[in-house]
Amino acid sequence: MASGAAHGGPGLGVPSRGRTRARSEGVGTGLPGMDASEEDDLFSEGGSLDRLSHLTIRKQTSYRKAISRSYLRGQDHAHHGPNQHHLKHGGERQLKTAVDWTDNALNGEHIWTDTKESGDFCYVGEQDCLKSGPRKKCLGCKILVHVGCMHVLEKINFRCRPTFREPGTKSSRETFVRHHWVHRRRQEGKCKQCGKPFHQKFSFHSKEIVAISCSWCKAAYHNKVSCFMMQHIEEQCTLGAHAGVIVPPSWIMKVPKNRMSIKSSLKKKKRPSIKRKSLKESKSKAFMIKPVASPFIKPLLVFVNPKSGGNQGAKIMQKFIWYLNPRQVFDLSQGGPREALEMYRKVANLRILACGGDGTAGWILSTLDSLGMNPPPPVAVLPLGTGNDLARTLNWGGGYTDEPISKILSHVEDGPVVQLDRWNLQVSPNRQVPADEAEEGGDKLPLDVMNNYFSMGADAHVALEFHESREANPEKFNSRFRNKMFYAGAGGRELMKGSSKDLAKYVHLVCDDIDMTAKVQELKLHCLLFLNIPRYCSGTVPWGNPSSSQHPELEPQRHDDGYLEVLGFTPATMATLQVGGHGERLCQCREARITTYKTIPMQVDGEPCRLAPATVHVTLRNQANVVLKSKRRTPTALSADATGPGLASERLRIQVSKVSMVDYEALHYDKDKLKEASIPVGIIVVAGDCDLEQCRGHIERLQEDNPARATLTLSVSTQKLSPKWCFLDSTNADRFFRIDRTQENLHYVTDISSKELFVLDPELVITKDVCTSPAMPDLVEQHPKGHSSAGTPQGKAFVFPVTPPGSPMSSRRNDRVQSHPPAQMDRSSPPVCSVRSEPASPVFSGSPNTTRRQPRPVTIHSPGASSPNASEKDARLLEACRDGEISMLVEMLRSGADLATTDPQGMTPLHHAVRYGHKDLVEYILKHGPPSLLEVSDYEKGQTPLHKAASYQRRSICCMLVAAGAKVTCRDSNGNTPRLLSLKANDRDLADYLKGQEQYLLATTEENQETAV
Repeated sequence: MASGAAHGGPGLGVPSRGRTRARSEGVGTGLPGMDASEEDDLFSEGGSLDRLSHLTIRKQTSYRKAISRSYLRGQDHAHHGPNQHHLKHGGERQLKTAVDWTDNALNGEHIWTDTKESGDFCYVGEQDCLKSGPRKKCLGCKILVHVGCMHVLEKINFRCRPTFREPGTKSSRETFVRHHWVHRRRQEGKCKQCGKPFHQKFSFHSKEIVAISCSWCKAAYHNKVSCFMMQHIEEQCTLGAHAGVIVPPSWIMKVPKNRMSIKSSLKKKKRPSIKRKSLKESKSKAFMIKPVASPFIKPLLVFVNPKSGGNQGAKIMQKFIWYLNPRQVFDLSQGGPREALEMYRKVANLRILACGGDGTAGWILSTLDSLGMNPPPPVAVLPLGTGNDLARTLNWGGGYTDEPISKILSHVEDGPVVQLDRWNLQVSPNRQVPADEAEEGGDKLPLDVMNNYFSMGADAHVALEFHESREANPEKFNSRFRNKMFYAGAGGRELMKGSSKDLAKYVHLVCDDIDMTAKVQELKLHCLLFLNIPRYCSGTVPWGNPSSSQHPELEPQRHDDGYLEVLGFTPATMATLQVGGHGERLCQCREARITTYKTIPMQVDGEPCRLAPATVHVTLRNQANVVLKSKRRTPTALSADATGPGLASERLRIQVSKVSMVDYEALHYDKDKLKEASIPVGIIVVAGDCDLEQCRGHIERLQEDNPARATLTLSVSTQKLSPKWCFLDSTNADRFFRIDRTQENLHYVTDISSKELFVLDPELVITKDVCTSPAMPDLVEQHPKGHSSAGTPQGKAFVFPVTPPGSPMSSRRNDRVQSHPPAQMDRSSPPVCSVRSEPASPVFSGSPNTTRRQPRPVTIHSPGASSPNASEKDARLLEACRDGEISMLVEMLRSGADLATTDPQGMTPLHHAVRYGHKDLVEYILKHGPPSLLEVSDYEKGQTPLHKAASYQRRSICCMLVAAGAKVTCRDSNGNTPRLLSLKANDRDLADYLKGQEQYLLATTEENQETAV
């Protein structure tokens, strides 16, 4: 019953245009109870189709009307007239790129953003698509449309999901949200009805509509009669897994231009508070919130600072708009948080998520203070800034990596509310110092309320240098990593210069009426710090954990105890801070008074300034409510707690596998592909309630105890993990996500894995690929006669199944390190070694005892070679690329060697690295070399590096070269494309991959040509 409904009405968009169109779009006949195979039979028998055509058309027409009535009934007051929402060819109404909060806002209006995605077709359908103009994507329903096709979208009457209700509709208690059904040509996950996954196709093949999904609750069904049924159109939408934090559109009401219509419907009573409102506050607003109180709903307001974290803020905002009502997500660069908080101030159980740095969180907390909201809503922090010390304190981590937005929403909803002390900073000038004697400085601090820390001296000087440099050149500070590197460099210079060495001479400190000045001068402090939270300077713990026996006067540090920790730093203690050291502890106090006698750099929560001689009085202001990110417990763990020891006493046996960063990025975090690409590490046995911090210790011991490391033949599976490895969350349906190392104590091992635990090693270098052909699934590698592998029977070696990054083959591969170092490989004779890099690849003979041959003299053709020394460097560069010695490659490039050099055969370093299968060298050259290297052809065969990779069946390297921009359609001297060479090498998997790339290139070229016309 679904197909006719799914494709005919204005709610779902694409209209049916006869049997041919129906077949191409995957439209069914609309007959109840008919599955796909029966439809195929019906289409193949012309007579049967003709006999039933009248019934099909009548059925589809009735479904179109049903959807139309359903959709318009849900929006009965959303539009004042049929022509008000239409985009004419003249462009009367501009496309909206953000939520419209004016009185001209229309319900169901799309929020468009530019997109370069190539994985989906224009939503209006292939026959109606004009392929004209750039493509836009709606943030609210995720459809993709050409600008030139917007009027077609209006003709089929497809609107975005409604985000508010018009005046005059029923009360918010009497309205409910209907599903907003959208066609999908690509869909992740499984069908809600049958539980089967949606079949994915390549972007240049997927013209059929495979699924129908709701953009509110995210439920998805197969586009066939047995899955999507008629009753789904009219049923109420539950808003999905995050219904507890979503603001329903029935709560948000548009205020009519004539406010008298609303006043007449309200109860007449005295409202003396209106008289006291200022003109600005009493100004008419276009929207108002009419909430329905419920103890089970915790509505969420999301404030995003798009300037934080480079371009990360803008991308995260788009994700929140997809998961929530777009009218509960706000851009802080468009006027700040005040208006949104005023509008939502009457909503009970309100929670706030601040996406940005610690300054963003402080901005929102100060706005809540000024509004006097009682009780103040709790604030969670998603870290996008540089330091993120408040976020670290509340267990939200030191920076957002790629945790699913869905999990973040769950943490905000379920997280416990704790208190955070906030402190007043009152500044008064020091009249004892004549103004003409002091250096130039300000008369007030950048902030008068402190949440994290207040400091003066060396650290503030570094922060001030960073602030002034960023103000002068903002384009150089758009990366969190680059910002930290600047801080490190500036900190090192400050330690060497010692510009704050006389700080103690010009500061008078009194804490709780006790003079601490003598102690400051005795320690010769270069920095004075007043700490409210445990974290400081990007995650360090300067107060440490003083033992009660050695320091009985000190209490454990807390952020809600009404006490400040006062400490200082000497150059020695400041240098050890990043490696676990702590500062010089002075005291804990409820009040502090600091008097300065010269202009001194100071900072409040990372905001620096130069303050002229003054007195700063620090007192407790209030306590704010904040959301703590707590450990999650899985349903199995919860049930175990309820029934007895259960999971806590149960021992879990878990397979640990590792993934390289190259695989992680090249495979776009895809869950299934990364499982195939993973490399087994070993098996650990842990307790059921073991968290990731404890699990890390088990994995480290597993690496130390691995007996295979003692053998001569080392494989990637036995390579030791680097110190930078991290856990991957594999519980999501579609992809893997990294777990911040600072948050490992918040996750149980059962939270992120079921039967297999995955870790990501960014320093895992895969140098060779041993592949098993799809036609030969055996994991036993045959050795030539006379060769053996250590620890295995003569003639056989068992290998782990592994897939390289971006490989087109479906079977697993094993990446193996040779039993002898690359420096011992003899390149002078054809390869006869038993271990193969990839099918038909050159492999090198030799043994551990073989001495390295001297490189034969070659003539180097380099545009930069003006001296014998330059030619020698280029010769060593080519040699390094043949031998796979990346350290020599880097050394030669630093000494002036040229990546564009060629040997007498016209082969560049990239040719050699590709030919001998050195993926790490290929990756390095692609990153640091000019793009023109991809198009250089050798003299003998006229082949580019991609031709070489295809000839030697270097599948993963082919993917790397294509991703870097190599032309898949170029031909060598014999007229062969890379695809033809792979066919000649009998690698059909690689040929299919290259054919797909050719078709995609052709489709893109045709589309660009049609757009230009």
